[in-house]
Amino acid sequence: MKKAENFSGKIKDMIIDLRSDTVTRPTPGMMQAIMNAEVGDDVYKEDPTANKLEQKLAAMFGMDEALYFPTGSMANQAAIKMHTQPGEQLIADKWAHIYNYEGGGISFNSGVSCKLIDGNRGMITASQVEESINPPDFYHSPLTSLVCLENTTNKGGGACYDFSEIEKIRKVCDSHGLGFHLDGARIWNALVAQRQNPKDYGRIFDTISVCLSKGLGAPMGSVLIGKKEIMKKAMRVRKVLGGGMRQIGFMAAAGIYALDNQLERLAEDHKKALEISTMLAKQAYIKKVEPTETNIVIFYLAEAVSEEKFTNDLFQKNIKISSMGQGKLRIVTHLDYTDEMHAKFLKILNEYTI
Repeated sequence: MKKAENFSGKIKDMIIDLRSDTVTRPTPGMMQAIMNAEVGDDVYKEDPTANKLEQKLAAMFGMDEALYFPTGSMANQAAIKMHTQPGEQLIADKWAHIYNYEGGGISFNSGVSCKLIDGNRGMITASQVEESINPPDFYHSPLTSLVCLENTTNKGGGACYDFSEIEKIRKVCDSHGLGFHLDGARIWNALVAQRQNPKDYGRIFDTISVCLSKGLGAPMGSVLIGKKEIMKKAMRVRKVLGGGMRQIGFMAAAGIYALDNQLERLAEDHKKALEISTMLAKQAYIKKVEPTETNIVIFYLAEAVSEEKFTNDLFQKNIKISSMGQGKLRIVTHLDYTDEMHAKFLKILNEYTI
C-alpha cells in the first residue's frame, strides 16, 4: 500500500486532533495539484478540472452525471429537493446526518417531513422501510416519496451496511415508486473496509453524495452523482441554494488528487481506530465501546468518570475528541493522525487514571 503524505512535526508541540476527519490539511502533493490546476468559470460549465472530476466520479460509480458542491450538506439537501415536493415525506434512520446535522434543511429547503426509523447503529432494514411507507391513497398523511440511507453511519460509529440489505431496500423502493438516495459522505471508508465496487452502489441508488473533505483529505467539496433523469434538476437546485461557483478547478484538482493518491490509505485509519477501540475496551474508566469497523470510535465512560474532566485531561495533553451528547464520545482517525501521534495517544489512554 502506498504510504500517504501528511504533515508532521515535534509531537510535544502538536495538537492531536481526533474530533473529525475534516480537520486534515492538504499534503504537499495536493497543494502542487491545486496550484497547477487549469480553471474556468464553472457556472458556464467551463472549468475543465471541475468537469474532469465530475466525469471521473460518474464513471467510477457507473452513473450518468455528477455535479460538484461546496459542502456535503448542500449536496444532500439538493438531492432531497430534486426527489420530493413540499408536503411529502422521506424515510431515514433517527441518527441520519440529513436530519440531525444539516440545520433543519429538509423542512426549510424542501418543505418535507421525516419518518424516522429506530435502526441499528444508524442502519435500517427493508422490512422497517416497508412498514414506514404511508398509504398513497390516504390523503391525511404525507405522501412517502424518498428513502435516504447513510453509509458509513456517523452517529453509528462508522458502521457499514450489509450490501444485501441495501439491495432489499431498493426492491421496496421500486415496488412503491420511491426515490433512493445515499448520503455517502464516508462511502470511501465502506468501499475500502468491505472491498466493494462503487459501481454496485451506482446500480442501486438514484443519487449518491460523496465527500472529498473527510477521509480523502481535500480542503472542501462534495459531489452529487446520479441518473440523468433526476440530475437534470441539479444545476438549478444548486444555484437556488447558493452553490453556483466560478473557478472551482483549484478545489476540484484537490479532489482528483485525493481519489488518485489517498483512497487506499484509508485502511491505515481503520487499523488505528481498531487499535484505539481495543485499548479503550481494556480500561476500567470505560463503560462501553461500540463495534469499530472503519475510522470512527464511539465509546462511553464509566458512571463514576466525569466527561468534562476526561475531555479536559486529554486537552491538557494536546488531544481533542468530540462529545456527541448523552454520554457518547467520538474519536475519528484521519490522514493527519500520524504513527507517532498514535503511539503517544495509546500510551496516554493506557496510563489514564480517574
